[in-house]
Amino acid sequence: MSARHKLFRNAAILTVAGFISRIFGFLFRIFLSRSFGEESVGLYQMIFPLYILCLSLSTAGLQTAVSRITAEKTALGHNKEADGVLTAALCLAVVISLIEILVIQDQAGSIAGSLFGDDRCMELILIISYALPFAAVHSCICGRSLGLGDTMLPAASQLIEQCVRILTVVLLWIFLRTCGLTPSIRLAAAGVVAGEMAAALFTVRGLRLQRPVRAGIRELFAFSAPLTANRTALTLLQSIEAVSIPASLIRYGMSATEAVSLYGVLTGMALPCILFPSALTGSVGTVLLPAVSAASTSGNRRSVFLLLRKAIVSCFSLGLACCLFFLLFGKMIGRFLFHSADAGRFIITLAWICPFLYVNSSLLNAVNGYGRTGTSFLISMSGLLIRIAGVFLAVPQFGIQGYLWALLGAQLCTTVLASAFVVRLNGRITPSPETDR
Repeated sequence: MSARHKLFRNAAILTVAGFISRIFGFLFRIFLSRSFGEESVGLYQMIFPLYILCLSLSTAGLQTAVSRITAEKTALGHNKEADGVLTAALCLAVVISLIEILVIQDQAGSIAGSLFGDDRCMELILIISYALPFAAVHSCICGRSLGLGDTMLPAASQLIEQCVRILTVVLLWIFLRTCGLTPSIRLAAAGVVAGEMAAALFTVRGLRLQRPVRAGIRELFAFSAPLTANRTALTLLQSIEAVSIPASLIRYGMSATEAVSLYGVLTGMALPCILFPSALTGSVGTVLLPAVSAASTSGNRRSVFLLLRKAIVSCFSLGLACCLFFLLFGKMIGRFLFHSADAGRFIITLAWICPFLYVNSSLLNAVNGYGRTGTSFLISMSGLLIRIAGVFLAVPQFGIQGYLWALLGAQLCTTVLASAFVVRLNGRITPSPETDR
């Protein structure tokens, strides 16, 4: 099987799992908005930047490192070294996650008050912190599977995580209502813990670990340390961006309740709609990183060129189609699914970012696949700084519309910079007719 066929077969597996997961997640968003209200959904969404920040510290760099190193070692026939790298990554990720839990449990009150400006976030933070070690195990093992070109395990674990999360919340909500009690949004945080626990238990079954090799550990640190630093810096800025949106909306003239509710509509209703088709583009980007890495290691650069060309054209075409769909049906989606006119208005505005948003996943993963993590960081940072500037400069003047414009500018900037870099790397390569068959 050719590299291109294997890439898109693996992407197809992840896409099917991603679409099923997103359908469930989309329905779950509707359930949350109708069962707990826009303000509660806003509080739930506010804590996720902190959760993602902790994941970035414990797993983001390690997962990508395990995927890339596994692909390289396997291509060279050094399978035991690849397994030793996984063992080292698991130990390190779990230790970091446990330290994060201790810090969050001790400082939850201060974090809720100073970072989020709302004490109601404290209990949500405490609950969701218990998901961190399970997410760390799940992520590292999935990174290894992707490096081996096996997407079945990540796909299955994704579905298990999503299903267990949703069932936990829905069943607890029904149970509490039956008992005459009023369910709170804390159930959603508990669902995250249950889902990650189930996914971790599923991925570790039958896993045989090898003793870490000293050279492999050094290689793991050499690749994961800068990537972890990059991801952590980006996530920290994203966290600042997220918690600053409600504050900037208050400066625009909204009350605190209105600001949190509008934030919940944007991040809990409109953005999930826009991101729904990215199950396909995200899958392509995920399998593209180890594929580019393995092809580059073996010296087959023409294969890399063909992989990138087909992936980028496919993602951009899907983005154009989705842009047209959301422009035509955005209002109807907001009105009938979420009972929110604001959600429909946001979807129409955000529709314009689809072509750029969907192609950026493939472009940035390709850059990481070449080992240029510093370049990927700078490209992502450029887009993020545009968004943050929109939060502090445009939102107080134009309301949430200013942030939507900043999102569009950020995605466009990322596409231009990443495309220019990839073209510079591959511009001199002209694939032969034999390779293109």
